[in-house]
Amino acid sequence: MALNQKEIMAQMDSLINEYERSRGFSHDKDEEFVELRTRVAAAIERLSPSGSTYVRALQNTRVYPKGRLDDSVSILKAMRADYVSGYFHTITELIHADIFGDFMEMADHLIEQGYKDPAAVITGSVLEEHLRKLCDKNSIAVLQPDGRPKKADAMNAELAGANVYSKLDQKNVTAWLDLRNKAAHGKYGEYTKEQVALLIQSVRDFITRNPA
Repeated sequence: MALNQKEIMAQMDSLINEYERSRGFSHDKDEEFVELRTRVAAAIERLSPSGSTYVRALQNTRVYPKGRLDDSVSILKAMRADYVSGYFHTITELIHADIFGDFMEMADHLIEQGYKDPAAVITGSVLEEHLRKLCDKNSIAVLQPDGRPKKADAMNAELAGANVYSKLDQKNVTAWLDLRNKAAHGKYGEYTKEQVALLIQSVRDFITRNPA
């Protein structure tokens, strides 16, 4: 499962703090020095986007025989600063928006061709996944204590309770999920093509206003 913001920050801060306490490491042969340098490098590779500047900078430090710990930690600090500034979130949100946009275009095409039922299911699935991404972004658990995934209604209630979006949005999301459930369970006569078209438009607007 993907780490949330709080967990990522905790990992970076822990390593940086450990480095600050390790100024007694004098050379590359110190066992603790080598261990910390390895853990810092692993964190940079694990927590940064694939092929990022941070990873390339880390690889450049390995050109030198000592593979300096100071340089590796400087890269980690730069990565942390960019993360705090929101640059990582911006990239992630753009990726999510692009992926969800593809599915919404598929729903548009289906409704235009008269296939209201699969259009409703696809749109509802996009909505549920977006709720899950919003929970990750705002450090809200997406699993129940027993390890099972939370239902969309539960995530909706917790997101509204945390003021991620308004109570009005919460009521709208509840209605949208209800329409999706009707489509998913074959209750095709309980909603119209026009309602599905409105669902698509409304979910698209909701995702735009609440990026994840």
